[in-house]
Amino acid sequence: MSKKLLIRDLTLRDGQQSLFATRMTQQQIDRVLPLYREAGFYAMEVWGGAVPDSVMRYMNENPWHRLEKIKESLGDSTKLTALSRGRNLFGYNPYPDDVIEGFNRNAIKSGISIMRIFDALNDTDNIGSTIKSVKENGGIADCAICYTVDPYFSKFKKLKALLQARPIPNHIFTDQYYIDKALKLQEMGADMISIKDMAGLIPPLRAGRLISLLKKNLNIPVDFHTHCTPGYGLASTLMAIVNGADIVDTNITSFSGGTAASAYEIIQLFCDRMNIDTGVNPLVVNKIDAKLREIRLELAEYDQYKEFPKEFNIVTDKLPKDIEELFELAIAYAKADKEDDLLSTCSRIESYFNFPEPDARVKEAEIPGGMYSNMLVQLKQLKLEKLLQRTLEIIPSVRMDAGCPPLVTPTSQIVGVQAVNCAIDESKGVPPYTTKSIQFVNLVKGIYGKTPVNIDPDFRYKIAGVTDEVPYDTKFYKRQENPVFHEYGGVKLAADEKEELLLELFPVVAGDFLKRKVEQAYLDEIHKVEEEKRAIFEAEKHAYEQLSPEEKQQRLIDGLYHYDWTSEEGSEILGHS
Repeated sequence: MSKKLLIRDLTLRDGQQSLFATRMTQQQIDRVLPLYREAGFYAMEVWGGAVPDSVMRYMNENPWHRLEKIKESLGDSTKLTALSRGRNLFGYNPYPDDVIEGFNRNAIKSGISIMRIFDALNDTDNIGSTIKSVKENGGIADCAICYTVDPYFSKFKKLKALLQARPIPNHIFTDQYYIDKALKLQEMGADMISIKDMAGLIPPLRAGRLISLLKKNLNIPVDFHTHCTPGYGLASTLMAIVNGADIVDTNITSFSGGTAASAYEIIQLFCDRMNIDTGVNPLVVNKIDAKLREIRLELAEYDQYKEFPKEFNIVTDKLPKDIEELFELAIAYAKADKEDDLLSTCSRIESYFNFPEPDARVKEAEIPGGMYSNMLVQLKQLKLEKLLQRTLEIIPSVRMDAGCPPLVTPTSQIVGVQAVNCAIDESKGVPPYTTKSIQFVNLVKGIYGKTPVNIDPDFRYKIAGVTDEVPYDTKFYKRQENPVFHEYGGVKLAADEKEELLLELFPVVAGDFLKRKVEQAYLDEIHKVEEEKRAIFEAEKHAYEQLSPEEKQQRLIDGLYHYDWTSEEGSEILGHS
């Protein structure tokens, strides 16, 4: 009897977001949905993350309509998954429970089965309200723990801090840290636990050890999620499978590798050799990949790699003998915990399939690729690219000052922006934190939640003007206005609860999107009325032309005037009754 492994496909959300800036249109997605219906994936991540923002901002599409169309097409053939940042939902701001409940209720009603919930601080208090509302509305609560590593400090910096009687905390993100978080989330009602490694920083041995420990300590399924950015992705996913993961996250080949997750096809080749049943139909996946290749060509301007992975049908194509041996070796190395050999072997496999080379900068800096690129963009805009290296050196100190948050959206961007600010302050000869973002102030203040390491009260006072942590208070939340447009017939900007939620979660982007929608609806109504008038006009003109001269004359005598067919517009009414 073969073992079972479930596959969550990330292609239509995480895949396109990682590689193509979330630019797939509804029309492009519609082209692959009939095939996905037959593919047999346990789940498909199709919503959340950057999708709602991007479809409004760049495609002028309604995010709810996208989800509903996907659900309509796929039916119950697979479970649809969305990504939510717990109390922050999609943005940088915490939301009150009624907004969180409204979002989850409507998401599940529109087709979501599994809500993957994470908090950027791994603060379980920020996840509780989402777990509750997801389960009350019939959804599955997938609680994710963000994987991260301790900040790196040189021996000199550690010694200096020790001499100043301010030793740098270490051994923060231990195995026990993750076990304790998982047990707490299980106690809170989690239906499954995910290790969420969006930066791809988890090496194979750590991945295998964590999965093994979670399986021993939990009685709910465990999902493993990572990316390939620094080169660990494939090897770590294989280690997770060998050590008993219930679910792993993959993308279809054309949307995999690089900053995205590993390819399903490669994972399937490993599973075939280990007698593991994924339940996925590889023939159908091959057809999906063919369509995705066409779509990737259409997304070329957003494609950061340009070069495509090798075309390979895992059902009909044969691997060269030396590559076949690499798969067997990788499995043996994974089972023997030989990390270096495993990484080297998986790297050769990825090279054969023409996946992007690992990003050494991200691996060395131990930060997410998106955080790295955003800092570089920020410095380029200021013509201060020369400060990038110094910014990277400052990140560990900024992160530790702020309570050592995991580097995942939004904390990765908050820490990254502040590190840039500190590097610029230093270059100007002014003290660090002279320039600080409001998000960094709120992070240090406690608005985002409890940080993994306690923040020094003196530092908190310096940054936020308070010594004690100030948690988020819903009484300060102010709902977005929903104005009435009298010039467009007295309609509201947001017409229903779903649109009101868009306005709450994406005030600027949704505001612009909904206004365009109102304007277009008004123009469409005017056009409709004009078309109706035109149809009446044509019908009456035709009826008049069928009259005899005597009947036309009689109409004039009876006072039944007719249209002036000779007028310049051809529609001027002289009189009619």
